[in-house]
Amino acid sequence: MSCANGNSTGGCVCEVVRAILDIQEAVVEEAKKCDCSSNCFMEPLGAISPHHHHHHKKQADTRVITLKNADGSPFHAFFKGHKHCVSIYFRVEDVFDNCCATLRVLIPLKCNEEGKMVPANLVGDAACCIDMEKVCEVEGFAASSDCVTVDLHCFCAIQCIEDVDLDLCR
Repeated sequence: MSCANGNSTGGCVCEVVRAILDIQEAVVEEAKKCDCSSNCFMEPLGAISPHHHHHHKKQADTRVITLKNADGSPFHAFFKGHKHCVSIYFRVEDVFDNCCATLRVLIPLKCNEEGKMVPANLVGDAACCIDMEKVCEVEGFAASSDCVTVDLHCFCAIQCIEDVDLDLCR
């Protein structure tokens, strides 16, 4: 059940990703809200960080996730179109073939000096690693057109960050 253990046929990361996909797909069918914790299995979409959504009229269509590699580092992928092109944030697009998934790379956003949301640079000064302090500066997300296909058995942990509306399902 953890970190590509050869004795396991499934894993909790795969189970959670499947549940998130089901929850995202149910957003069209279910519009009610609930006050819940940040458990990845919480339904409906919008239940994670609901205090952020009481002020918005749009229904969330995405549960933002991060994945942890076996060494504890955040899994990352690249997106096109911006100088800062690395992200650790994803949206589940599909789950198939015994725990493979297509994940949309989400663009991490932060507020600049003019108050405009711009892509956040998550890479440290050494340009080799994700800078955890810069991760803490992320204030929002945008959808990229880039996706990555992953084997979910390769991850040890998943964290649900927030439910957001990226205008993908309309």
